[in-house]
Amino acid sequence: QVQLVESGGGLVQAGGSLRLSCAASGSIVSINTMGWYRQAPGKQRELVAAITSGGSTNYADSVKGRFTISRDNAKNTVYLQMNSLKPEDTAVYYCNADLVLYLGLGLRKEYNYWGQGTQVTVSS
Repeated sequence: QVQLVESGGGLVQAGGSLRLSCAASGSIVSINTMGWYRQAPGKQRELVAAITSGGSTNYADSVKGRFTISRDNAKNTVYLQMNSLKPEDTAVYYCNADLVLYLGLGLRKEYNYWGQGTQVTVSS
């Protein structure tokens, strides 16, 4: 069974830091782009940061200079280091990944997966 499992959310005061982790498991051949999205109450889900298999990164303007995305390909894991957190960063954070799976008979296909979400709450 293929899944993304997130950890590291919680409650922190403004100015504090948190580190989110997301590990992919299952019959995975390779992983292309991995990313973090967030959704605050009453708002649409938005991209926070993404990282390609080659290490290229992309950030939302609102988190540039404060958040850092990284990945450990050997562990099929992506991280989001969040510093200088603000109350407006409060949201459920979701991991997303493009996973290449082996289907058998020499066939491989890419699928997009979501994690279950982890709550990040920043108090003022």
